[in-house]
Amino acid sequence: MSLPINLESHAHTRKMEHHCKAAFLVRQGEAEQAFEWREIAMPVAKDDEVLVAVEAFGLNFADVLARQGLYREAPPMPCVLGYDMVGRVIAIGPNVHSGWLGKRVTALTRFGAYATHIATPIIGITEVPEEMPDYAACALGTQYVTAYYSARYLQQTRKGERVLVHAALGGVGTALVQLLQESGCEIYATVGSDEKVNELKSKGIHAFNYSNVDVYDQIKNHLGKNRLDVSFNSIAGKTFKQDMKLLGANGRLLLYGFAERSGKKKGKCATYQLLWNMGIVIPIMMLAFSKSIMGVNMLKIADQKPQIIKDCLDELVTLWKQNKIAPVSGGIYKPEQLALAHKDLELRKIKGKAIIRLQ
Repeated sequence: MSLPINLESHAHTRKMEHHCKAAFLVRQGEAEQAFEWREIAMPVAKDDEVLVAVEAFGLNFADVLARQGLYREAPPMPCVLGYDMVGRVIAIGPNVHSGWLGKRVTALTRFGAYATHIATPIIGITEVPEEMPDYAACALGTQYVTAYYSARYLQQTRKGERVLVHAALGGVGTALVQLLQESGCEIYATVGSDEKVNELKSKGIHAFNYSNVDVYDQIKNHLGKNRLDVSFNSIAGKTFKQDMKLLGANGRLLLYGFAERSGKKKGKCATYQLLWNMGIVIPIMMLAFSKSIMGVNMLKIADQKPQIIKDCLDELVTLWKQNKIAPVSGGIYKPEQLALAHKDLELRKIKGKAIIRLQ
């Protein structure tokens, strides 16, 4: 992977007139050969946009799927990935209030965050405190917005409800656990190691290691005659069918990912296997058992209901100021370590929010 050279500080960036740098996805497959840093023309803030000098950008599992050729929303290559970043507004487009100039902001972007500068719509940003760590600000843009929308906006998870969170120490999982604990829920969690199990149990969470136990049987036995009220599922595949069996009346399953598909061979056969593992959903049975299935795709929300993104971001900053959420650092990488960060995320070595720090 070719590396960025002389990534400028914010002060010097303001003097630049024509160029910036961005990490392009140039080929699918292994992370080491996938990215190339290139010098490109400086973006221009258009109507209702701001130009941000990026301090750091975040990594998300959707980026891994895009690199593997499994994410249908990804733009055609060569392209610049990235959904979230933190930085400072250095220019504004028409129809944007001049008060935004100089503000430190975080954003949920429509790709393009793997760069030293980005022009992004004003509706998708929010101001963040100077003292907020860069990894925390990046986490708000994707992971915490997804969690907040799922747990507080799309449906209201209530005190005393029994909820299941898959990949509970991942980016969205960490956010969900914090929000659900703040709501007073009883949390069941799946993770991939005994170390993670112990970490969650120390916080009063029922945790299970999916790599060495049958999670479905373990949770079923623990519930006894009770049933789950909500499942937050980022895995899909066979876990979808198992979660549906664990839900009781008024049970809601929120599907926001399909990690079971990641890392497997390309092609229709692997996709068909994923769908086969999920089983067949008969709508009339949802009525009969009073259960609900909800899909969460924040890109679609951003495209069609952008005000929701703004509302979620604003509320999350308030919750951070009130010490009700605390994003966790999943690792701070240098620009030349982009491939390593991708690999660590793919192998689920990361707990919390991983970022590439530029400044």
